[in-house]
Amino acid sequence: MSRLVVVSNRVSAPRQGRTGGEGGLAVGILAALRERGGLWFGWSGKITELGGKLESFDAGRITYATLDLTARDYEEYYSGFANRSLWPLFHYRLDLADFTRRYLAGYQRVNALFASKLLPGLQADDQIWIHDYHLIPLADQLRQAGCKQKIGFFLHIPWPAPEVLVALPNHRSLVNSLCAYDLVGFQTETDRQAFIDYVLRDAGGTAIDETTVELNGRRVKTGAYPISIDTGNLAKVAEEAANTRHTERLRASVRDRDLIVGVDRLDYSKGLVARVEAFEHLLKAYPANRGRAVFLQIAPPSRSDVPEYQQIRGELESACGRVNAAYADFDWTPIRYLNKGFSRRLLTGFFRVSSIGLVTPLRDGMNLVAKEYVACQDPDEPGVLVLSRFAGAARELEAALIVNPYDTEGVAEALQSALAMSRDERRERWRSMYDYLVRHDIDGWRESFLKALSDA
Repeated sequence: MSRLVVVSNRVSAPRQGRTGGEGGLAVGILAALRERGGLWFGWSGKITELGGKLESFDAGRITYATLDLTARDYEEYYSGFANRSLWPLFHYRLDLADFTRRYLAGYQRVNALFASKLLPGLQADDQIWIHDYHLIPLADQLRQAGCKQKIGFFLHIPWPAPEVLVALPNHRSLVNSLCAYDLVGFQTETDRQAFIDYVLRDAGGTAIDETTVELNGRRVKTGAYPISIDTGNLAKVAEEAANTRHTERLRASVRDRDLIVGVDRLDYSKGLVARVEAFEHLLKAYPANRGRAVFLQIAPPSRSDVPEYQQIRGELESACGRVNAAYADFDWTPIRYLNKGFSRRLLTGFFRVSSIGLVTPLRDGMNLVAKEYVACQDPDEPGVLVLSRFAGAARELEAALIVNPYDTEGVAEALQSALAMSRDERRERWRSMYDYLVRHDIDGWRESFLKALSDA
């Protein structure tokens, strides 16, 4: 079996005394690397004066290789083009996109740096798996330097419709660079089809078959591979976490009230302000919930050096304060907003004791929180998932209450339906989603992508 080489913006290198806290991507990647042996390559997370220093170490069958970036690299490649150009564009926020050419130059420069540092360590039969929007040009950079190995790419965020993508000044070169891959994977069939539509209608490419296109002499196979979670393990962790000290504290503080929980990075794509407004409408339109429902929103800070993220934090704090000022009583605060993160283990306990999981992004590639919420429920007394139709997970978790996050009154009605739902219906909906997630877990995602790459 050939060696696997994984490349991502950041590397989840092991740290002494810390295990089991990996996110969904890390769990899937580490399982493959441990099975096959291989290399995980990417940014160390450090910013240094010179940058580009490559460091590596072995842990079992895995080699971790990381390099530092300079402050200029970080500003132009990461904060700039990746997160002020591509991220808002791919999430349909053209009003927030900044297409400064200096950012694009930094993006290309750092991808070229990655290629130059990675190439000498490659072996002839390696399979290379590159992840996410930070590294779209990397295969093209490697090909230009003579790399012949199979290279696959997986996009974790949505791919925009052609009429949105063309707002990017370098849209044609970005798509052409994707055609340097042997396989490009998307979260949903809608995303994959949007890419195909652009190649055929806007770029002048040709269809080889239903999943393969050719552009400028390059052929690329495409597929939809919805990322998932370690379903069985999360269910076990949640069962154990249900009786931990922190979960008991939460349960005691809520008392016999209904707990609605939301967990998201503090990001404008998550629809957090609209979510608060929907909860506010629930209290206004259905007064029986006053004093009875508690909304816990956990939103750890994200990219706090980007101005748009500073703005969304202020808007969210203002919205929460307005609702609490209008409806709170001496023994009840309707919204608990926490601008900090919690360990995955703690969150599983919070999910398990909540009545509703509220996941309403304005646009999201997948949203693993929705899947995690389902996996963590008590089979005898499961909560209800209220899920945005604009999350990739909505195409799989059809038994959730699917909502339009732009429809404030509609989301409030769904919350009311969830609060009033019978135990039998809750069980039926949960069982359907849980069984699906058992069949389609993180192992299945990883194996299906890597098999398609081998066959490409």
